[in-house]
Amino acid sequence: MNPDNRIAICPGSYDPVTNGHLDIISRASMMFDKVVVAVVNLPVRKGDTLFTAEERVGFAERATASLGNVHVETFSILVVEFARQRGARAIVKGLRAISDFEYELEMNQLNRRQAPDVESVYLMASPEYSFIRSSGVKELATFGGVIEDMVPDEVAVALKERLSR
Repeated sequence: MNPDNRIAICPGSYDPVTNGHLDIISRASMMFDKVVVAVVNLPVRKGDTLFTAEERVGFAERATASLGNVHVETFSILVVEFARQRGARAIVKGLRAISDFEYELEMNQLNRRQAPDVESVYLMASPEYSFIRSSGVKELATFGGVIEDMVPDEVAVALKERLSR
């Protein structure tokens, strides 16, 4: 497939998808003709996931159903190779804080060595989502914290069922 400047990949573990993820995906969908939400099947950096790949894909699909140019699927290869297979020229990621920037800068350099033709595009988190992390939401859910404003409704229910003490 020939690369297309109008196709982007939004990769992540999405364990679970948060309103911050959805903000980035929604904004990317306005910038690109097609956005593939790429749910990593077996995340290396984060270890075991709370939800299966199928569950994470389902949550993301239902949360992005109103975005006609967004498609969700899993991947288990290098993100740049996945982007090439989908004809994408861009990997879109969100940045919340300096710590995200440091990690993403390293990933960008590694990805550029593997695929100089695939660009990384970073969107700054909207202020209302700049503090939301999937791991933080899971921790709050474990101890009965309020998470309804941080994740889609069905994700909040699933988290409480799976994690409540």
